[in-house]
Amino acid sequence: MARLVVLGGGESGVGTAILGKNEGFEVFVSDKGEVKEKYSNVLEHFEIEWESGKHTESKILNADVVMKSPGIPDKVPLVQKLVEKSIPVISEIEFASEYTNAVLIGITGSNGKTTTTMLTHHLLKDGGINVGMAGNIGDSYAKMVAEQDFDQYVLEISSFQLDGIVDFKPHIAILTNITPDHLDRYDYLFEKYIASKFRIAMNQDGNDYLIYDADDEVIQDWLKKHPVQSKLVPFSLREKQEQGAWLENEIIKMNVEHKTLEMSTDILALQGQHNVKNTMAAGLAALLVNVRKETIRNSIQTFQGVPHRLEQVLKINHVEYVNDSKATNVNATYYALDGIKKPIVWIAGGVDKGNDYSELMPLVREKVKAIICLGMDNTKLKDAFGNVIDLMVETYSMEEAIKVAYKISERGDSVLLSPACASFDLFENYEDRGNQFKTAVKNL
Repeated sequence: MARLVVLGGGESGVGTAILGKNEGFEVFVSDKGEVKEKYSNVLEHFEIEWESGKHTESKILNADVVMKSPGIPDKVPLVQKLVEKSIPVISEIEFASEYTNAVLIGITGSNGKTTTTMLTHHLLKDGGINVGMAGNIGDSYAKMVAEQDFDQYVLEISSFQLDGIVDFKPHIAILTNITPDHLDRYDYLFEKYIASKFRIAMNQDGNDYLIYDADDEVIQDWLKKHPVQSKLVPFSLREKQEQGAWLENEIIKMNVEHKTLEMSTDILALQGQHNVKNTMAAGLAALLVNVRKETIRNSIQTFQGVPHRLEQVLKINHVEYVNDSKATNVNATYYALDGIKKPIVWIAGGVDKGNDYSELMPLVREKVKAIICLGMDNTKLKDAFGNVIDLMVETYSMEEAIKVAYKISERGDSVLLSPACASFDLFENYEDRGNQFKTAVKNL
């Protein structure tokens, strides 16, 4: 019996363990931290051997295959030992994809991937397709493959998950954009991060599709030097495309494989130029899997968006409070600052991933009246904007940050939580950070 070792007892790890057990593997789950009760209960139910608080090497180095959770860096000594012993170390999407014949739509990018994933799933589901949504979002993909029988999957995929693929091959790959992110995991080399994102297309052939942002110079340059085998389907806000999507007088036009679709940007439920792009990407994918045009148009109008992404929380004394906790990098915060038309009290900070704040400078000068730093170490934010902004306040809890924001904001302002950083210094994750923001605002 082949031995599957799963490193990490979270959503992806436990899902992989269930699928492995189903497929006849001898399974062992090991987590250096604590395994949450909801996951340990599942492992017990399926009679899967597991440990927490340690990695017992003798039980790990005898694996035939190892599924590593995306949170564990490749550089840790245990992973290095596995590699030295030539034991395959793969990601959940690689493992799970071997056990399904479903059509796969894989979505990656520095920003916009969650919105694009949820919108694509929404369009396909409304189009009557038996479709699941998983990956970096919601339920474990492996668990779905083990327990459901979907005809298609829409998968949100991070660069860390792509680092662990060998044969994974989506029929449709979407690359929303590439901006510097997670550089701490890529030796601070942008090239390595770009290469990682493009792994989504590495196994594609001439029958597959790569939908991508043609306005993104990083993507265009990479494609010139490293051509892919799949059919290219670009989308652009600037230039007409022969195959793909483009914008003409605020009308979105799509043309792919002899299917065309036109719709006004007025009907989009989500505001902002980046959401026009997310809509183009999702719409093209839906056309390629034969969702009807009318369905696509109607569904786009009913899509509600993603929690913690430019989420309107409350208006208090004519000041709006906006939760954009999901903005964990500079480019995401750029979209937020760009999209808000009012004077901004900006709450920012957290764990810096090698951020370069210079691209925000024009927007900060133009729109931001005060910055509230919310992180254990705010040195970089202060160095970047200290000379530009008259009012900068350091806070160490969400409650404190909101109280300061309430005091300094005036009628017609927008209080924006858009951290541009990871959340792990003061919060469990970006959801926890966003929920604390919403709670603190409601308690004002």
